Amino acid sequence: MHPTARDLGEGLPRRVEVLAGLSVAIDLGLGQPAEHMLRSAILACRLADRLGLTRDQRATTYYTSLVMWIGCHADSQEYARWFGDDIAVRRAAYLVDWTGLPFLRFLLGNVARGEPVAQRLLTTAALLRDARGQLGALMHSHCLSAAALAHHLGLPAEVEQAVTYTFERFDGTGLPQGCQGAAIPIEMRIAQLADTAEVHHRLHGVGAAVAMARRRRGGHFDPDVVDALLTSPAEVFADVPDSDAWKAAIAAAPDAEVRLDPAGLDLLVCAIGDFADLKCPFTLGHSRAVATLGAAAGELMGLAPREVRALRRAGHLHDIGRLGVSNQVWSTPSRLTSSEWERVRMHPYLTDRVLSRINGLEQERTYARAHHEHLDGTGYPVGMSGAALGPGERILAAAVAYRSGLEPRPYREALDAEQAARRLRDRSAAGHLDPECVDAVLAAAGQPAPRVARDDALTPREREVLGYVARGLTNRQIAEKLVLSEKTVRNHVERTYAKIGATNRVGASLYALGHGLVATGVGGATA
Repeated sequence: MHPTARDLGEGLPRRVEVLAGLSVAIDLGLGQPAEHMLRSAILACRLADRLGLTRDQRATTYYTSLVMWIGCHADSQEYARWFGDDIAVRRAAYLVDWTGLPFLRFLLGNVARGEPVAQRLLTTAALLRDARGQLGALMHSHCLSAAALAHHLGLPAEVEQAVTYTFERFDGTGLPQGCQGAAIPIEMRIAQLADTAEVHHRLHGVGAAVAMARRRRGGHFDPDVVDALLTSPAEVFADVPDSDAWKAAIAAAPDAEVRLDPAGLDLLVCAIGDFADLKCPFTLGHSRAVATLGAAAGELMGLAPREVRALRRAGHLHDIGRLGVSNQVWSTPSRLTSSEWERVRMHPYLTDRVLSRINGLEQERTYARAHHEHLDGTGYPVGMSGAALGPGERILAAAVAYRSGLEPRPYREALDAEQAARRLRDRSAAGHLDPECVDAVLAAAGQPAPRVARDDALTPREREVLGYVARGLTNRQIAEKLVLSEKTVRNHVERTYAKIGATNRVGASLYALGHGLVATGVGGATA
């Protein structure tokens, strides 16, 4: 069989298009409308030009602005622990200068947001015992996570370095390091102003954005960067041609014409799936497993190679819309309210919105947006029925359902392979899933797991502990699972981190994912 033009890379998306799609997913988790980060990148490039930055610095500024908040989504669980609705607090934080009494009032007004009064009081008391220390730890974790994810996405080392300064302030009162002035990379100093100014400009106009920049000049923001804005605010905030921020941002990219080849696209969508799965500790590795299982089932059913490849990519991308739903909802151990359930039902639609502007991923988008649709029309978000669902959509839905069963959820433990298979066949019998696709998925899941080479010298116990760490369990919870003392678990964690070169949970999670260790800590459940 001769390779098609798509197999050779023709018609595949440009690299910046995929990363721009990722930035739209970041917008979801920030509680901002789509293309906020794209508009911020445009503003940042305009400021970089006014400041006379070099071509390389401008390139770093562009991608720093595009992904500067990527680390927050890996820390959504921690945000939700302190603030309840992690998305709502991030949205509100744009309107507050993070210093002094106004910031303290903001914290007190948002601690354990949406939780019962008793829980709010307990969480507030815990935070006030050491507010700066608690927030510093959270932001330190964010910075490490952002750098790890930027590296995982293949972004330049300069961007990887810059995003570690997201919470620093020009006056040295920021977190986690308290860096001051020129110690903060100029690319991040520009990105900070562009990010905040875009929100104020969109909500209240040029005057409000200028007033905000003046108030924070010399505090949050670099005076030179603010002055570059103040000299020509109308030009900096000028609308892009045809009000098409996507098109303008793509054109402003330093590598706007670099088109991905098939292997490069595969690597990038895999990294994006890993990023989406970090939203919740219990979904770590989900998208990789769905991609592998769905593609294997597609081959068993005789799909064409290009359809199998699209199915694999869709498996990596299908859950990117989860970023638009608060962890307060995802982590609920009890029955969801109708309002919460409606938010859950939106996440495939949000996946569709993220992928909608990326040229060359049309088939992947079609598969991904239907991963919770049912043959009998009872699925979501649209309620499509069997006639509208092709083989790829049906296979992906079955792969998602089976893999989800093998994973723990806040309301249940992970199922074993036999239980997950029974659950899948029950859904098929109920008319939700295609019986043939269910058979193919189960046949694919029965393949023996590949052996993973170990070059880290981890002991079996350390691998087991790392699996639990990657799933978000605390040292105390791991100790209870393994019937060990908390001190012993802490020692295992410290030795494991030292051996693999990790500094926080996200780094350990990415290592565990890349080395086939994720299933170790979940009761032996495997695909």
